[in-house]
Amino acid sequence: MDPQGQYNQFQQVPLMQPPHQTNGKAITALVLGIISIVILWLGAILGIFASLALKDIKRRHQGGRGLAIGGLVCGIVSIVLYVFLLFIVPNLPL
Repeated sequence: MDPQGQYNQFQQVPLMQPPHQTNGKAITALVLGIISIVILWLGAILGIFASLALKDIKRRHQGGRGLAIGGLVCGIVSIVLYVFLLFIVPNLPL
């Protein structure tokens, strides 16, 4: 209704925005980040991959930022665990 109490025949319909496409590198970074927790020495390599995914998401305005951050966090956790195990058990073959 307009201010005078009459119905407006031409009301605007809000435009639907297309959903953001999820970045494939972000999905890969999360999967590899989870794997890096099991295979600890992969963490450093996979952390680099996750940071590349974050840059790609920002540049292309895509979705999947949370996935890339999750992969980065998993990579950081695996690096910390690896260093911790190296100092606690120096003869441990990883």
